[in-house]
Amino acid sequence: MPRILIIDDEKAIRNTLKEILEFEDYKVDQAEDGPAGLDMLIQQKYDVVLCDIKMPKMDGLEVLTRAQAMGTDAAFIMVSAHGSIDTAVDATKKGAYDFISKPPDLNRLLVTVRNALDRTKLVTETKTLKKKLSVTKGSEMVGSSAALGAVRKAIEKVAPTDARVLITGPNGAGKEMVARQLHELSSRAQGPMVEVNCAAIPSELIESELFGHEKGSFTSAVKQRIGKFEQADGGTLFLDEIGDMSLSAQAKVLRALQESKITRVGGEKEISVNVRVLAATNKNLMQEIADRNFREDLYHRLSVILIQVPALNDRRDDIPELIQKFLNDIAADYGNKPKKIDATALEYLKGLDWRGNIRELRNVVERLVIMSDDVISEGDAKAFAGK
Repeated sequence: MPRILIIDDEKAIRNTLKEILEFEDYKVDQAEDGPAGLDMLIQQKYDVVLCDIKMPKMDGLEVLTRAQAMGTDAAFIMVSAHGSIDTAVDATKKGAYDFISKPPDLNRLLVTVRNALDRTKLVTETKTLKKKLSVTKGSEMVGSSAALGAVRKAIEKVAPTDARVLITGPNGAGKEMVARQLHELSSRAQGPMVEVNCAAIPSELIESELFGHEKGSFTSAVKQRIGKFEQADGGTLFLDEIGDMSLSAQAKVLRALQESKITRVGGEKEISVNVRVLAATNKNLMQEIADRNFREDLYHRLSVILIQVPALNDRRDDIPELIQKFLNDIAADYGNKPKKIDATALEYLKGLDWRGNIRELRNVVERLVIMSDDVISEGDAKAFAGK
């Protein structure tokens, strides 16, 4: 059911619009002013917003500007009793879908809302399609080995569920690709997939990154921030390198998983979130638990399903297929014809020690493409593989 938000300081107008729209089977919420409307846009996804222009505290055009800065896809229909061509043009320039005058003509109101809903649906579908195309290109798992086949089978079984998954394996083995496929094959595929590299965020900032913060909650909190849990609402949150997360952040993640609620840093209000959590690590979490670096209760919450991604050294038969894919991808990136590689060079590369896994292999192939002639020979491989 399409969801519509009405932002207007006049209660009578809000109630009239709500009654009309609910009669058309729309789900309708109300906000009495701009700040309240923005709070509702943060907490809930809306398809259309009917927003008055002349309001105390914050006018409608400022609400529109702030909503767009938040990244909302909702179509804004501006409403005003003091309408003019200049006002309508100004609203449209700022990103409003349309402008209607008070009191609104019933037929014009309903037609405008229907057209705005079509526009929102088109924007959402376009974003989803672009995302799927980019993800499909980047998350393709290449190889025919039995080890990779076991991973694919696990993904196919687990993806349609909402079960939490812990993905383990060495750096560069493809844990992120597994997470992306779990998302793309799930019922949440049209929702966002938000990724957090826990190892790349300083421990003092990880809680703000995950849960957001309120303005003034700490020295550098000059404005409100929406955390990754809220950004992933309705979709998937991927916590990469979770073994590097601080114990205090682990406690808050555990609570979020238990209650499906989070509280922003410096805030008091509980915010409900509907998120599927996937996690990945290259660490032995059982050892981390023994060393008191990782919470055992969080481990059990995260590891409903365990997927072990094999190291490249354990799936050497996949190396020729991976090399061919990288040759094609690199040629497409450079706008050149794909280079060929002879069989002896492939055999040589298959026999090397790939401690950096797929990531290292791709870097070596790119180096060979740059340094070799049209056909990559065994001599080229020995000279430029860096082994």
